[in-house]
Amino acid sequence: MPAAVAEAVIVMLVLGLMFVAAFAGWVVGHSRRHTRTVTAVGALAPSTSSGTIDPHVAAGGHDFVQFACVQCHGLQGRGGVSPDVPALTNVAKAFTPARLRSIIDHGLGESKNPTKPYMPVWGEVISKQQVSDLIAYLGAGLPSVPTAEAAPIPIGQGLAVEGAALYVRYGCINCHGPNGLGGVSNPLSPDKSIPPLSGVAFRKQFNTDAKIIAVIRSGSVIGRAPIVSMPHWGGIIPDDQLKALAAYLKTLK
Repeated sequence: MPAAVAEAVIVMLVLGLMFVAAFAGWVVGHSRRHTRTVTAVGALAPSTSSGTIDPHVAAGGHDFVQFACVQCHGLQGRGGVSPDVPALTNVAKAFTPARLRSIIDHGLGESKNPTKPYMPVWGEVISKQQVSDLIAYLGAGLPSVPTAEAAPIPIGQGLAVEGAALYVRYGCINCHGPNGLGGVSNPLSPDKSIPPLSGVAFRKQFNTDAKIIAVIRSGSVIGRAPIVSMPHWGGIIPDDQLKALAAYLKTLK
């Protein structure tokens, strides 16, 4: 091969390799720039919404769900669940913080009429700080708080699974403990604690679905506040969910 031809071939090969290297570098760089952009947007998203809600208001919004206020007073306290349970949208204007604290601690409603909803006596269960946070939430107008929402109820997985979720949604877990084991203090009651929903004594007293459902509907108002009393759930919890709750309680120890 003539020297001039060989030299030309070598030059073309070098130029080709340089082009390939340059193109590969452009592809990698473009990919990295794209990846960094996506990551940056994802990282900035939480900071955009963080710090926009007063911590006490946010805590009150979560307490509103945890203690099942939402199940009776409606989403963000807008009502609509039962004609016997008021909306809370203007309650902070109608009552002083001291009056709101008294209602939360001592309950409210027709305690002697099991066919009507009765707000539970929370004084021995909810802390003073939690009550203050709830009052802050009410005073702020019950705003939407991200993630302060009840967990979804599983459907089509059996009544016991549905009932387990309802046990948390309706706040039963706050008084009767996880897995219905009880142990929550109730100093002024005869046995000094809120009874468990499991064990031999419970099964002996509530040995049918009908008996379990009846006591959930009627509640158990055993005295005047500050004795913790189980609310009347009649008119709040629908029949199909009552059956699911009974199915779940029957699976406990």
